[in-house]
Formats: sequence, C-alpha cells, structure tokens
Amino acid sequence: MDATLHAVALFAHLASLVLGFGAVLVADYHALLYLAGRCTLRDALNSTAHLHVLIWSGLAGLVASGVMLHPNLGSALTRMKLGLVLVLTLNGLQAGLLNRRMMQQGGAVVTPRLLAWGAATALVSQTCWWGAVAIGFRNSQY
Repeated sequence: MDATLHAVALFAHLASLVLGFGAVLVADYHALLYLAGRCTLRDALNSTAHLHVLIWSGLAGLVASGVMLHPNLGSALTRMKLGLVLVLTLNGLQAGLLNRRMMQQGGAVVTPRLLAWGAATALVSQTCWWGAVAIGFRNSQY
C-alpha cells in the first residue's frame, strides 16, 4: 500500500475511534448520572438517543478505514478484534431496542430487569471497545 494512502486510512481510523468511542463514553456517562440521581431517566435517554448517529458513524468509519489498512487476517489477534467488532455491532443493535423500552417507561423508575439489561449492554460495549483498542495498539507495534 502506498504510504500516503496508509497514512490517510490510519488517520480516518483514529478519527473514527475518537468519534464512535467518545460518543459511547458520553452515553455511559449519562447513564452513570442517572444512576447517581443527578439527572432524570428521560434526560439520560434523550442524551443517549442523540449520540447514536455519532456512535454508528464512528463504527462505520472504523470498519471502512480498517479494511483500507489491510489487516493481517491470518493473525489470531486480528480475528479476535473482528469478533469484538461483530459483538459490538450486535450489542449496538439491541441497545437501540433497550433505549426504546426504557423510553416507554416514561418518567417511571426502571425495573430491575431493564436495569440489568442496561448494565450488561454497557459492560459488553466497554469490553468490546477497549478490547479492540488494545488489540489495535498491540498490532501497530509489530
């Protein structure tokens, strides 16, 4: 690959990471604000709903730029990273369903089932994002 094209793809990959993962961190921050009693459920869900476009745009940018970086598909770490991205995508799809279910609660207190579902969704999301970042960093060292 041409060095200039590689540099552009790498910049796009890092910018997409900042966009997508940054928006995820802000969404999780709003969930923590709700759990701490610092904002209402409606406020947290509205803030999170506005971030979905940024999260999905960042993820799409990561996938597109990642393809341009020609990853070593023979590497077990690279395949693990691709698995994390797949799980992350599926988790994001079901997170949209969770958001709609919680919005239906209105201003009511969240049921323990929905609270557990939200916690599991956040845990899977954070694990996948940080795991993919760690693998990407590791792969860039060699």
